[in-house]
Amino acid sequence: MSVAVDAVLEVSTEIHAWDGGHQSAEQFKQWVSARLAAHEAAIAALLAVNGPRTPENSLRLYDVALEQLNLAGAQAGVLNSVAADKALRDQAQDEAQRVSQAGTALSLNRDVYAALSAIDLSGASAATRHFVERTLLGYRLAGVDKDDATRAHLNQLHEKATRLSLDFSRNIQEGAQTVIAENAGELDGLPADYLARHTPNCDGHFILTTDQPDMQPVMTFAKSDALRERMFLAYNTRAYPANQQILLELLATRQEIATLLGFSSWANLATADQMMGSAANVRTFIARLEEASRPGAAREYEMVLEFARKHQPGLKVMNAASRGYWYEQFRRSAFAFDSQSVRPYFPYKQVEQGVLDTAAKLFGVQLLRSSAPGWHESVSVFDVVDGDKPVGRFYLDMHPREGKDKWFSATPVVTGVRGRYLPEAGLICNFPGGEEGDPGLMQYSDVVTYFHEFGHLMHAILGGHTEWAGLSGFATEGDFIEVPSQMLEEFFRDVNLLQSFARHYQTGEVLPAELIQKMKLAGAFGRADWVRSQLYYTTLSLDLHDQDPAGIDLDRITKSLYQSLQPWQWIDGNRMYASFGHLMGYSSNYYTYAYDKVIALDFFAQFDPADLLGCAAGKKYRQTVLEQGGSRPGRQMVQDFLGRDEEFSAFTDWLNEEFAAE
Repeated sequence: MSVAVDAVLEVSTEIHAWDGGHQSAEQFKQWVSARLAAHEAAIAALLAVNGPRTPENSLRLYDVALEQLNLAGAQAGVLNSVAADKALRDQAQDEAQRVSQAGTALSLNRDVYAALSAIDLSGASAATRHFVERTLLGYRLAGVDKDDATRAHLNQLHEKATRLSLDFSRNIQEGAQTVIAENAGELDGLPADYLARHTPNCDGHFILTTDQPDMQPVMTFAKSDALRERMFLAYNTRAYPANQQILLELLATRQEIATLLGFSSWANLATADQMMGSAANVRTFIARLEEASRPGAAREYEMVLEFARKHQPGLKVMNAASRGYWYEQFRRSAFAFDSQSVRPYFPYKQVEQGVLDTAAKLFGVQLLRSSAPGWHESVSVFDVVDGDKPVGRFYLDMHPREGKDKWFSATPVVTGVRGRYLPEAGLICNFPGGEEGDPGLMQYSDVVTYFHEFGHLMHAILGGHTEWAGLSGFATEGDFIEVPSQMLEEFFRDVNLLQSFARHYQTGEVLPAELIQKMKLAGAFGRADWVRSQLYYTTLSLDLHDQDPAGIDLDRITKSLYQSLQPWQWIDGNRMYASFGHLMGYSSNYYTYAYDKVIALDFFAQFDPADLLGCAAGKKYRQTVLEQGGSRPGRQMVQDFLGRDEEFSAFTDWLNEEFAAE
């Protein structure tokens, strides 16, 4: 390590905002200030370099600046999402804004761009060349070559966009609503453990929330059409009307940025450095998905509608609040599978252990519970060990609480850099359980979600040993980032794997293979409908960012797209765009989920179904994909693992598997 780097890092040695147990708003502000001071010191040292520029004397200092910025930004994001104290959450949001401003200023710094452009890369590794080339592209896409006035205006616009995005996300996070079931009859169909957690108040009413553990069972199991519709509207309006105007302002701000940078739309700017390359290529991919899913989705809907009419004579159409319920009822009849029947086999703690054991065996590591502190008393901390070598740490914050983010996500905590920092990451989820006496019985879709998020986690840890912080962990193209998560989802389908942890929480009985087979068949039914839902979200995110925002009517476009892509009847009052949080992170690029599903399924097809966790594909996948972090382009990682580009055939086979099984 150079003397210049050592001097920069003398500012502070604390890498966690919660070290020493301090998490007050003022202390966190001071902690972020120390990180930003180290960031600025590294940039100053970079610009002061005399003589020929090399990766070691220049890129290393730039990377330290990124490392400190990432550290501050990651933990501001964590505390903004999870801090129990609202004052700390508010301060974390302010700090996230401050970090973003520093990042924008860095991306528009001409002197830094010139310094990086002057680095002699002869003899540099492929990863180093990739890092520099991608960084310089990012500078050009940020507008570093614009005049001073334009760059100052871009800086203001980025600050505004960051503030709007943070406000949008906070409104979702703190916008939980309640739904009142007026009597026990409205709860008919819900599982016994759900009923045990919800007792009537003095008026005989039952108070439900829009948090996932309350909402999802209602939408899947409640017989009451009226209750499902009230829950649907409450869930889809929990950040309305506040986020309506925020979103319109954000779309206009993003478009102004794109115009200043010479792009016709934000969608074209946001895809310019992605695997997809352009909004036009996204539309080509969308058309392919639409064609592949249309026949199956139409057939699924007609089968479910015919079934529903037998139980509700005179029913003409099924609305959006009926989707989960009628699919559940159809699966019970067609596949003799009641999804409530497997919930007792999936208590939270057993699922957690099953996911840990699966990842440990698949990736050849040990996951050991740690005594290190987390940001909240309910957070579990684990160390990742490879042989006798520590390789990272992760945090599990898995159950709802007041003020906490209501979604499911993986987040970096400490950016790993070989020889400097071990990578750390966390899961912020909202699964059932977490309270004394509550086993936290999970639906099988919850278990799939757990596997999904853990795929992100292992990507962050195993990919966190790169030479450069700018290539560490999640630092791939944004439209490759969902591949590891969606690949790990597929392991849920393995009978032996499931039976290793799925045991009845009361009797200890192993989940029967016959029931697993029924679950797999039932779960396969509805895949075309899932693709249509992805098409809806994908097209909405793209269309909102690929036209003049002045002409956007959010209610009109949301409804018209839904009606063009979904067979389920639209419910007036649905304002889902106001709580569509992915519009902040992915902006126009929600296509990532469907695109990466195609790649992930092709990856999974390379594993031996007779020995998923022990076959050679696991080691190859770890080495050629996960451990690379962002050291290679996503396209190269696909080719390194598959020996070719991805093919659509695995996705088509998966999509049509339900009908092949009939």
